[in-house]
Order: sequence, then C-alpha cells, then structure tokens
Amino acid sequence: MTLLVAAVIVHDVTNGRIVLIQRGPKAKFARGCWDLPIGKNAPGEPVTMTAVRELKEETGLIVTPDDLEVAHVIHGSQGVESPSGFLTVVFAAKRWSGEPMNMEPDKHSAVEWVDVAEVPSRTFVPDRLDAITAYLTGAASITCSGW
Repeated sequence: MTLLVAAVIVHDVTNGRIVLIQRGPKAKFARGCWDLPIGKNAPGEPVTMTAVRELKEETGLIVTPDDLEVAHVIHGSQGVESPSGFLTVVFAAKRWSGEPMNMEPDKHSAVEWVDVAEVPSRTFVPDRLDAITAYLTGAASITCSGW
C-alpha cells in the first residue's frame, strides 16, 4: 500500500522566508537534514487535514484547509516507512497564525524561518529541496523518485 503524506511550505511572501524543520539526532532517517513540516495521513483523514494537523503538531502554526494550495507532488517508489512507495502532497500556505516553535523537540533539532535565498545552502531530506525550488520558481509540479 502506498503511504499518503502531507507537507506544508509556510511562505511569508512579504519577508521572503519559509518555515523549515531540522530533523533531530533520533530521527528515523535523514538525521540533521532540513525538511518541511510533514507527516503521515491518518486513516479516514482528508490529506488537507493531515497538512493542518501535522503543521500544528510540529510547529504550533495554525492554518485552515482553505489556506492551503497544492504546490507540488512527490511520488517515491519506496521509503523508510513505506516499502511499497509514498505519495507526498506538498501544500503552500501564505496565511497562518502563530509563530513557529519546535513543538516536537524529541524529533526535531530546530524549527525556524529561513530566507528563501538561503534555502539552497541547506542539506535537505531527498526530494524536499526539489519541491521547494519548484514551488518558488513556478516550475514542474511533480517529482518522481526511485522509479
């Protein structure tokens, strides 16, 4: 079964920055890498609600499904917790409430605003930089990985 995942690019257009998390030393994969707020879909949950829930659980930021727009899709042939593949729907939100905080310090080393010009200099979980770059440049909206 393909794992469904949601990620959110919180984009402060006015200040030219996005919210990123840094995976902690106990992460299941990509320890120390930068990532988007992201998480697995719960049974019976619309993917938009997965995005809303995961963003709040990881960063404390609050968005509504109406604040989300589809920014990118990542389709991977396999992953650490998804030997049969995964589909990540990456949403962008330009409206939110709250300030980003590390709500899961057992999983993440940092949660912070990052200037979009600084994004390429960070080491990312595979495929996430592709998603962010595509969103910021208006390029292709899907990445297929491992096929």
